[in-house]
Amino acid sequence: MTSSTSPITEDDLFLFNEGTHLRLWEKLGAHPATDDDGVAGVHFAVWAPNAREVTVIGDFNGWDRRSAEGRMGARGVSGIWELFIPGAQVGDGYKYHIVSHVDGHTVDKADPYAVHAETPPHTASKVWELDYEWADEEWMASRGERQGLDAPMAIYELHLGSWRRKDDGSGPRPMTYRELADPLIYHLEAMGFTHVEFLPVMEHPFYGSWGYQSTGYFAPTSRFGTPQDLKYLIDRLHQAGIGVILDWVPSHFPTDEFALGDFDGTHLYEHADPKQGFHPDWSSYIFNYGRSEVVAFLLSSALFWLEEYHIDGLRVDAVASMLYLDYSREDGEWIPNVHGGNENLEAIEFLRRFNTEVFARFPDVQTFAEESTSWPMVSRPTYLGGLGFGFKWDMGWMHDTLEVFQRDPIHRKYHHDQLTFRSVYAYSENYTLPLSHDEVVHGKGSLLGKMPGDTWQRFANLRALYGYMFTTPGKKLLFMGSEFGQWSEWAHERSLDWHLFDGDPKHRELLHCLKDLAMLYRETPALHEGDCEPFGFEWLDGSDWQSSVVSYLRRGRDGSAALVVANLTPQVRENYRVGLPHGGHWVEAFNSDAVEYGGSGVGNLGGIDALPHPFHGRSHSAVISLPPLSVEVFLPKA
Repeated sequence: MTSSTSPITEDDLFLFNEGTHLRLWEKLGAHPATDDDGVAGVHFAVWAPNAREVTVIGDFNGWDRRSAEGRMGARGVSGIWELFIPGAQVGDGYKYHIVSHVDGHTVDKADPYAVHAETPPHTASKVWELDYEWADEEWMASRGERQGLDAPMAIYELHLGSWRRKDDGSGPRPMTYRELADPLIYHLEAMGFTHVEFLPVMEHPFYGSWGYQSTGYFAPTSRFGTPQDLKYLIDRLHQAGIGVILDWVPSHFPTDEFALGDFDGTHLYEHADPKQGFHPDWSSYIFNYGRSEVVAFLLSSALFWLEEYHIDGLRVDAVASMLYLDYSREDGEWIPNVHGGNENLEAIEFLRRFNTEVFARFPDVQTFAEESTSWPMVSRPTYLGGLGFGFKWDMGWMHDTLEVFQRDPIHRKYHHDQLTFRSVYAYSENYTLPLSHDEVVHGKGSLLGKMPGDTWQRFANLRALYGYMFTTPGKKLLFMGSEFGQWSEWAHERSLDWHLFDGDPKHRELLHCLKDLAMLYRETPALHEGDCEPFGFEWLDGSDWQSSVVSYLRRGRDGSAALVVANLTPQVRENYRVGLPHGGHWVEAFNSDAVEYGGSGVGNLGGIDALPHPFHGRSHSAVISLPPLSVEVFLPKA
């Protein structure tokens, strides 16, 4: 192969080995091309520095491991092997047959940089092109203002294979990317969600991992279609004004023989020492964040999804497992850092660089950290010493809130501080409030199933939980099925229980309640502009533990106010006084106990009047009727 055939320059090799080449999907992997004589074929390139021989095997050469035509050549000391194969074409399956310097070990590996793959259980990579004509210019031009810190963000978390299934006569199957577009858009628009977050779409061999055991860091799973089909789904969502967030897993990867582990007969992508390179919780490998080429691989993957698929945000999974060397390990099972501590210095640097590189190139996207500890400044800028994420999942809020709501209301007053404690730290980070898939699996039951009481009380409690969530500072995330009160916990092998709409009207009433909440949150600046800044929240009374009632104000940037009162007992409370910052009529904009939501209909006849009766340190106050197990929102009459 002549040098002019190769798209990989000497500068590319230098930057790759240095760890600063962040567009590697354009250089490594399989790329249709023509040679110097104009013959069409495919250029293959793979990193395997400890290989003795590398041969491309595939549909084009009968998968012959001894094929002389498939024997790759090494590019100096870069560790990269490459070859142009005339006649190979888009759609061909292929792997790399690697003979290692280590004991002559041989293995057939999928391409780490492949952009498409065979449908599992098959594991070969596929030659593919990513051409697609986008029609989402309006969204792309305005998305920055739609997902900033002061913008309303209501995120619908979704698993592609089990949201809704289709029966073609041979039994239900997952819908394809293209089949999902119309019903998903209809549902999201009807519900008022601003974004959808897909559990990992990256190719993964084990369906039951939900995508969190990724093998294709540049390839969407082919279970639901081609790369173009996924682009079509994203394009349609954007045209409907809905942002798309992807789960991304740089924390660990599976040990399947065809994938990244022991790639060239050595621990290339992972740490060699199992105390650093093997994850005890997930029986998977941990990336070596101290290796430049591995960092370039991961950063290129992140930027790839943002550029090639127009993704609007990346949610980084299991950040805590990356930050701590002793995560889920006992004494003697981990190796301290150079200072003797348990902080993973290389992973910290990687996460900071990830956010720096992402926001430098795409300042209008967002990044989210699933970080479950008290690690400081996760969502603060790197130049201040933070990790640089846009948002952090508030796992503390989730645990405390669910514990309170799962209790019988008669006991809630003894745990009132779990409801109010969040105000101590609410603005220490930019928070997303997650009621995610993790809370409705592994025997935890559904959100509706967690609620106490009879059926009416369960639905009332869940409406109140959503009311509290959507009026508490922070962006919102809700897992699919929770919006209509699925009774059973999520199971990835089957569809959500859409049939519930054909029976008990309470499910449709809950859906109606959540839709109105989401719309109110989106349309009321006081409910979202201060999600991440302290001006956005004021307690009126967080200390009425005897009644299990909390009252607070949400504030807009212009000082506008929304009054929120939550009564977490089944007892109707008449003549309950709350302080208000000014007089006038306050409209009852939302009442989770409304009849149309399946509630009892206790309310305030559409509003309350604030009179010059000082209370709660405010100049005015009003007397309110508090419905049972409810959240009410009042807005000043314009």
